[in-house]
Amino acid sequence: MQEFVFFIGGEVNHPLTIDPTVWIFDERKVDLLTYFKEEKLEEDDETLYTKAISAQWDKELTEGSEPPNPNKNGNEIKYDKQKLINGTYGMPLRPFLINANPSDTVNQVTVERHDGTKESYDYDKALTFILGFSNQGKPLREDGPVHIYFGDGSNQDSPVRQVKRLILK
Repeated sequence: MQEFVFFIGGEVNHPLTIDPTVWIFDERKVDLLTYFKEEKLEEDDETLYTKAISAQWDKELTEGSEPPNPNKNGNEIKYDKQKLINGTYGMPLRPFLINANPSDTVNQVTVERHDGTKESYDYDKALTFILGFSNQGKPLREDGPVHIYFGDGSNQDSPVRQVKRLILK
């Protein structure tokens, strides 16, 4: 039986070992049944932050700010249990590649599969990858632990399967 983790290594300052089964509660996950059908708007982090702050400001103006509740720790997890049980989800790869802190010379990502085959992609393309980790609420035990979907959805029907390791070089 294969390990149910995958690795990010190569020319990085922080090699990563990732267990995708913990992503089910992560707010960054995307619904793979709708993700490639939605219109993508490219926005930088500063724009997204500004929009979030503006929305919070508007909410406080219209609803007032909520006084602190001593019985809450601020770590509430909100989710639809039925969606989690039956959902088909993916996770953007970008934050993990960035957290691995690649060297300035990295321009390729090689995907190594469990059968030993390897495929290489431009680093910039890899930044758009979505890692499928759940199909109808189940981990990808047979051909996982993750599937790689290209950001443009061009391989939506035939993702890269049996991903063992991503090697940055």
